[in-house]
Amino acid sequence: MTLDAQHFKDLLLKEAGVLETELASIGRKNPDQKGDWEAVGTDLDEDNADEFDVADDLEQFENNKAELNELEIQLNNVKNAIKKIEDGKYGLCEVCGKPIELDRLEANPSAKTDKEHMNG
Repeated sequence: MTLDAQHFKDLLLKEAGVLETELASIGRKNPDQKGDWEAVGTDLDEDNADEFDVADDLEQFENNKAELNELEIQLNNVKNAIKKIEDGKYGLCEVCGKPIELDRLEANPSAKTDKEHMNG
């Protein structure tokens, strides 16, 4: 199996850009912790808002927080895969060390495992 590392690095960099755009739409970078994102709510004037507006804002914040956590995990997986390319360790299953199938990497360039171990 011949792995075109540059092809997968390009895919991963593109995915990282998309994920960062999505993260920025619902959160902001945490100024106190590098690489961390935090959810943001709306700029609701709580003094003039009724209780339903406040409840809606809190619900939106919680939804943003949950989505942000998932996106942040995906972004970290992408960054780890890029680092593996740079270290010459990309495309190897983290469980058994065998090469990850090319079709799996095409579908998910940040895959950590081969098909045999993908649900384990």
